[in-house]
Amino acid sequence: RRAAAELYDEIIKIRPQWHSDDLKKGVIKVVMTSSSSDGPKISKHHTTKDQRKVLADRMKDPEDELKLVIVRDMWLTGFDVPCLHTMYIDKPMRGHTLMQAIARVNRVYKDKPGGLIVDYLGIASDLKEALSFYSDSGGKGDPAITQEKAVKLMLEKLEVVSQMFYGFSYEEYFEADTSRKLSIILEAEEHILGLENGRKRYIDEVTALSKAFAIAIPHEQAMAVKDEIAFFQAVKSRLTKFGSTGSSRTDEEIETAIRQVIDKALITEHVVDVFDAAGIKKPDISILSEEFLQEVKNMKHKNVALEVLKKLLNDEIKSRTKRNLVQSKSLMEMLENSIKKYHSKILTAAEVIEELIELAREIQKMDKEPEEIGLSEYEYAFYTAVADNESARELMGKEKLRELAVVLFERVRQNASIDWTIKDSVRAKLRVIVKHTLRQYGYPPDMQKLATETVLKQAELIADEIINNR
Repeated sequence: RRAAAELYDEIIKIRPQWHSDDLKKGVIKVVMTSSSSDGPKISKHHTTKDQRKVLADRMKDPEDELKLVIVRDMWLTGFDVPCLHTMYIDKPMRGHTLMQAIARVNRVYKDKPGGLIVDYLGIASDLKEALSFYSDSGGKGDPAITQEKAVKLMLEKLEVVSQMFYGFSYEEYFEADTSRKLSIILEAEEHILGLENGRKRYIDEVTALSKAFAIAIPHEQAMAVKDEIAFFQAVKSRLTKFGSTGSSRTDEEIETAIRQVIDKALITEHVVDVFDAAGIKKPDISILSEEFLQEVKNMKHKNVALEVLKKLLNDEIKSRTKRNLVQSKSLMEMLENSIKKYHSKILTAAEVIEELIELAREIQKMDKEPEEIGLSEYEYAFYTAVADNESARELMGKEKLRELAVVLFERVRQNASIDWTIKDSVRAKLRVIVKHTLRQYGYPPDMQKLATETVLKQAELIADEIINNR
C-alpha cells in the first residue's frame, strides 16, 4: 500500500494535471484497502465501498477522463470493464490469481485488438504454467499474439493487400495535398471495386492487417509501414461507408491503435469539398432530383458511382419501411434484383446505374401519387396494402380501392387503443373489422386473408401515428 501511494505521488509529479481531490474528477486514482493506523500518505486514498463503485463506473465509461488506476488487492474479481486494454504488473502472482488478473484486460470491445500485459517481474513462465492448468485447450492456450508473431502476420497481410493494388500506383498519395489525397482514395476505391469480390476481400484483409499492426507497434517494422497502412485504411473506410448494410459492430472505420499512431495523416490544411472530390458538384440538391441523378450518371468512376447510388437508394428505401410496408418491400426487391445482375455480370456498372436511376425516378413517381389521388401519407399506405393485388386492381379499380383505403384507415384509427399491438383482444377485434370492411367493398374473397394480414402489419408500422391522430 505504501508503494501504491508513492507511485501515485511520483506520477503526479510528472503529470500534476492528472490529480484531483474530487472523486468524480482526475485522470489517475488509487484503489486499495486502508486502516485507521495508516499515515496520511496512505489514508488520503481511502475509499468506501460506495466510492469504489463510483470509480468502477468511471472506469467503465470510455469517455470518462479516468484512465489509470493503481490497484492493490482489489478489483481482481467481479470487475468487468471491456474497454480496459493495458495492465501493468509489479507484484508476484501465480495460478488462479494470475489468471484472474489478466482476465481484466482480455474482454472483446469494439476495435480493441487484444489486452496488453506489461510485465515488470518476468511472470511469463508463471503465466504459461497457469494457462496449461486452466486452459480449455489442454495447455495450448495463448493469452494474446506475441509482438514477433504480430509483425510476421502484419507483413503477410501487407503483402496480400498490396497485391490487390497490382496495376494501380498509389505512391503519389503520400506527398499529395489533402484534395489530391481524396481523389487518389476515390481512384483506389474504383480499382478495388473492379476486382472479383473486391470489396469483401479488401475489407477482410485490411481488417486483419490493422489488428496485427495494432499489436505490432511500436516495432520498427510496423512503424516503417504505418503510412501505407493508413492509406489502406482510408480506402477501407470509403468502402465500408458506402456498403449497403454498413459496417459490423466489430470494426470502426479506422482502428483506434492506428489513429493513435498516424493521427498526423488526418490533419488537413484547408476545407475540402468532399462532393467535388467524389465528382459530384451539387451537394445542396435532393438525392432523388434529376440534377443529382445526372451528376451520378456522369461520374468518371462508374464502380464508385454505383456504390454511391446503391447506398443512397438503400437508405432512402429503408427510411420508408417505417411508413409504407408494401412500397418499401417492392422497392427493395427492385434494388436487390439490379445489384444481383451486376454481381452475376449480366449487367455492367454503367448499365446497373441506369437501372438504379430508373428506380429513383420510380420513387419520385410514388411520392407524387398520394397527392394525385387525394390521400394522406397514412391513407396511401393502406391503399398500397389493398392495391398490392392484380385481381383486386382489375375487379375494383383505383377509385374504389382508394375509398376502401380511407375507410380502413379511419376504422382502424377509431378502434385502436394504446398498446393495441400487444393486446390480443384488440388485435382480434381489428382483424374482424378489417375482414368485414374488405367484404363490404367487394374485395376478391380468395385474397381477403392476405390483405387482412397486410393491412394489420401496415397498421402496426404506424401505430403511434394512428393513436396520436385520434
